[in-house]
Amino acid sequence: MRIGDAAAAAGTTPRALRFYEQRGLLPPPTRTPSGQREYGPGEVARVRAIRQLLAAGLTVDDLVSRAHRFDLLDEDPPRRCCAADSGPETFAPVVSARLAALDAEITRLTSLRNKLARLAATGDTDEPDED
Repeated sequence: MRIGDAAAAAGTTPRALRFYEQRGLLPPPTRTPSGQREYGPGEVARVRAIRQLLAAGLTVDDLVSRAHRFDLLDEDPPRRCCAADSGPETFAPVVSARLAALDAEITRLTSLRNKLARLAATGDTDEPDED
């Protein structure tokens, strides 16, 4: 199928497919004699998996660092690529690092929220930090 049809089937845009290809998340597709990209069901399934991982909180850079392991998603049935005992070449270290980054951001935002709430309640910006 052509790029527009593949993008629609995966729930995204042609621009996203080209971006994923540029970043190495999708292998270069076959081309028609006129040079148009052609995608199959495997590529559509991979784009769906990419979108699910992005929606779960991973970043494109996280995925790029493990793009060489996307073959785990192509198996039938797919292997668990995030299992903690799966080894350093799987997604487990990336997921752990992303969770740590999210925890740090939550801590930072909670502190910032508390400071703003104190300011709103008292009007005083000189109160000591609560950490």
